[in-house]
Amino acid sequence: MSPAPALSLAAAPHGFLSPTGVEIAFLLVGLVTLGAALITVTTRQLVHAALWLVVALGGLAVEYLLLTAEFIAWVQVLIYVGSVVVLLLFGLMLTRAPIGRSPDADSGNRWAASAVAVAAAVALVWVVVDAFRTTWIDLTGPAAGTTHVTGASLFRYWVLPFEALSVLLLAALVGAIVLSRKAKADAGAGPGARDRAAVAEGTPTPVPAPKDGAR
Repeated sequence: MSPAPALSLAAAPHGFLSPTGVEIAFLLVGLVTLGAALITVTTRQLVHAALWLVVALGGLAVEYLLLTAEFIAWVQVLIYVGSVVVLLLFGLMLTRAPIGRSPDADSGNRWAASAVAVAAAVALVWVVVDAFRTTWIDLTGPAAGTTHVTGASLFRYWVLPFEALSVLLLAALVGAIVLSRKAKADAGAGPGARDRAAVAEGTPTPVPAPKDGAR
């Protein structure tokens, strides 16, 4: 066999009519992820919604692996699947959420939410397609999303946004702590605390009037 056909095949342009096995797997996993996401937001069982969210986030991690972004894939698994979903499940258990179907898990704004979701999806697809219209990822070549490559790009070109985001998260954490302490202080201020504050200020505490028939 002469090397000419092989060179012509290697130089052939990419196209949607000749997908590779990785691209077919990417499409199938994407459909499964989309289905799991739709079930997550439409089911009326909170525990089932959390479990389907695990499937959706796991599907995204597989998509990242297929795109040779292994670092982002493992971050997806460790942070979202391993932490956020577990936190949601603990929240459901601690708040004694209903296990079965719950009518409170639905809203009358379903059509408005659907319209907003469709509009956001169309805008996101349009932006991504317009930005990467002629960009192709070589899925058969070396991994382009390894820890070394991602870390070098992050701390070389995105240091300032990375640090700004960390400061923003720290400010949100401090604000949440302040608000929670204020709420606890307001809840703990009962009648006795108000009477002690009135005595300390020199204001006499009003005495309740006697009831009818009291001697």
